[in-house]
Amino acid sequence: MNALHAGTRAGTRAGTRAAARAARADRTSHETGQRTLVLRLLSLLLQYPDAELAAERPALAGAAEALQPSPAAAELTAFTAWFAGQPRDALERHYVEMFDLRRKSGLYLTYYLHGDTRRRGMALLALAQRYRAAGWDAGAAELPDHLPVVLEFAALEGPRGEAPLRQHRRGLELIRHALADAGSPYRHLLAALLTLLPPPTDADLEAVAELAAAGPPAEEVGLDPYAGDLFAPPQTFVPPAPAPPTLIPLLPTRTKEGHR
Repeated sequence: MNALHAGTRAGTRAGTRAAARAARADRTSHETGQRTLVLRLLSLLLQYPDAELAAERPALAGAAEALQPSPAAAELTAFTAWFAGQPRDALERHYVEMFDLRRKSGLYLTYYLHGDTRRRGMALLALAQRYRAAGWDAGAAELPDHLPVVLEFAALEGPRGEAPLRQHRRGLELIRHALADAGSPYRHLLAALLTLLPPPTDADLEAVAELAAAGPPAEEVGLDPYAGDLFAPPQTFVPPAPAPPTLIPLLPTRTKEGHR
């Protein structure tokens, strides 16, 4: 009898462990799905608000509201509430002002790390090669470091695809600060993205402050490393005139055709 009870208890424990593993797997799968959806929404909402994207605003707002409660979901719903209520022409003007006319809130990530140097061209090539190695064709409509493109890759590839976002965390932090400094609702999208990445270190925050004050490295060259057939953008990115300094206290992540 004792042996029977012991066997029953052992079987119960094994069943409980199996159920716990299944529950963890279900939870992990659900969390992964939510994370992918957040990345997809960010990729869409950070694109130029053309007629097609503007028409999808109710669906995008509904998708944000359907997310499980999280800091990222709260930031997304705050943005979509504003986004849904704006006239399209106002959205277009605001997008151009925030992302085309300001150096410190542009969406081309390698610019913040390498500035106007030869290293930026090589970084763009490396990013394009990463996409191709994963079997993904980003197309030629945008540079491979354009944040919506990087976000789409992350959504498709999962954790491995998020490596470029982590690599450019300091640039993303600077964009968020610049958007917040300008009072732009797009700051909510960058804040949502940053909740998915590891917290910044003190070194990260110091580097962001220095980047905000001094700007990225500069070098009087073009993007010459775009040689060969690895990647050939339709046009190169020419940064606009410098914007006013972004103040960051030191503490102890669908474009219109041809749009740049």
